[in-house]
Amino acid sequence: MYAYISGIVDELLPDRAVLEAGGVGYELFCSANTLKRLHAGQKERLYTHLHLAEGIMALYGFYEPEEKDMFRRLLTVTRVGPKLALSVLSVLTPSDVAGAIVTNNAAAFDRVSGMGRKTAQRVLLELKERVDTSEMIGKSAGTDAPDMRTEAVAALVSLGYDGLAAGKAVAAIETAESVEALITAALRKMAK
Repeated sequence: MYAYISGIVDELLPDRAVLEAGGVGYELFCSANTLKRLHAGQKERLYTHLHLAEGIMALYGFYEPEEKDMFRRLLTVTRVGPKLALSVLSVLTPSDVAGAIVTNNAAAFDRVSGMGRKTAQRVLLELKERVDTSEMIGKSAGTDAPDMRTEAVAALVSLGYDGLAAGKAVAAIETAESVEALITAALRKMAK
């Protein structure tokens, strides 16, 4: 219904922003990543999603169209509602989510409030066909087998590395001949 709203940021709250456009104050629920980029009194454009459920209407705002797109994809996952989808995007960027999905890295979602391991696995499973490697950290990061990347991330997590950091490091490596080479290159990347 609304593609975006452009106006002056009137108010910033912990989970939402009020944007005044054309004399109307629009209350938009936003991720922490979007809220960090907004400043009261400045003109901003937020890409919007109108969510209707059980007689409740809510407007969600996103700083970038990629964040809005990932939010909508997350909403297609069983048992993921707008609140949980915003929680995911408050901790992870859209490219982080894509990287976790492509590398089958459930540990990347460990810091997301309200998301358990089963829900993280469901996100990975249900969005696997809807995300491609071109969305990961601006690299092609997929010339080798995705199973190799999954194995490398799992190995790094088992060594005690944070799932998100491990996923980013593995995704940043363009090619590798083996899982061992991929792990070694990712460890070098994380050591910098």
